Amino acid sequence: MKKKALASLCLAVTAALALAGCGTGGQGTASGEKVTIKYTNFISNGGNEKNLDTIVQAFEKENPNITVQVTTLPYNAYGTTLQTDLAAGTQADTFDVEYANLKSYVANGTIAPIDGVDASKYRQSLLKSYQSDGKQYALPTSFSDVVLYYNKALFDAAHLSYPNANWTWADETAAAQKLTNPATGVFGDFQNISFYEFYKAIAQAGGKFLSDDGKSVAFNSPAGIKAANWLANKSGTTMPTPAQGAGTPDFDTKLFKDGKLAMLHTGIWVASSLADSPKDWDIAVEPGDSQKDSAMFSNAVAVSAASKNKDAAQKWAAYLSSSQVMAQTRISAGWELPPTSDESVLKPYLTQGKPANRQAVFDALNNVVLPPSIGENQQKMTDIITNALGEIAAKRSNAADALKAAADQVNALLK
Repeated sequence: MKKKALASLCLAVTAALALAGCGTGGQGTASGEKVTIKYTNFISNGGNEKNLDTIVQAFEKENPNITVQVTTLPYNAYGTTLQTDLAAGTQADTFDVEYANLKSYVANGTIAPIDGVDASKYRQSLLKSYQSDGKQYALPTSFSDVVLYYNKALFDAAHLSYPNANWTWADETAAAQKLTNPATGVFGDFQNISFYEFYKAIAQAGGKFLSDDGKSVAFNSPAGIKAANWLANKSGTTMPTPAQGAGTPDFDTKLFKDGKLAMLHTGIWVASSLADSPKDWDIAVEPGDSQKDSAMFSNAVAVSAASKNKDAAQKWAAYLSSSQVMAQTRISAGWELPPTSDESVLKPYLTQGKPANRQAVFDALNNVVLPPSIGENQQKMTDIITNALGEIAAKRSNAADALKAAADQVNALLK
């Protein structure tokens, strides 16, 4: 899936939920009556629909009184569709959520607390990230992180050593400059100039996006300026510009597949789509500046507060997030990673072929920075930062001025 947090749903849904009625859960399962629960997702879109179906079929075999009706949506349409359904009270019994949006869902009463889950089955850091006020509001279904992909053939042709765990921004810049060749249409690097790369780059530069109490921004700092310039200065030098296609859907991965991109910052979810194109490639932990920090993303499944079959819905949510069938399906398909606490389940992932350095996926978890989350104004904050970075990349503003203006706008959202 594409790893940008969904648009924060600033929804007036409380009244809608009340009108829909929060029926008591699972009446049918307790009596043996057959029930159908709906599940709306984006996690399987783009090639993993059959893998999700494998999990659904296994669940229904173990729970013959429960039928799961699946709706799969493209990631870029998911937020709008869910917002519409929530406003109308027509949302599914279960649906996908992301960490960055949990606060808004809880505040709006959109999702129901989940009780009685076997917490020992989950990687604890992931499970706890979907808790609020001591309650579990969603169950993690997968996790992934961002690494540095590189084309070995292009490095070999330029007589350069491959990226390694000790690389810094300076090493990446030097290599990207040598690998960029306008005559052959080869670019040395690609990293999205967006909020989701910026908050991570700030951490890599030794700074913070928000103050410790979360009540004001901290990105308008020397570390923030350095991070903004790190991203923006690639455009038009070692990286394509928007006029050349940067920022359009799948442009970066297509460039990499075509052998025209030497390095690509993106998530492990891309690996399964690369196969043998380009012919020889691998991954490494992303370079840092003063320190290493990787972006970790996770998806989760929540139970609608308006579901009339909460027990059945929670049973499906638990199966989707913690069953052996789910874990094995994800591992064998290379479909992100299961949130399991059982490390032995993850071992087969290391020996599944390309990329050869799959250990980098786990090494990247040693230093993780999570996206800042501010609740219902999340999308507004995201847009403010991405727009500011665009101004810097287009050289319509310098980093100090653009971040100062962005800081004023985001601070106003935090009041």
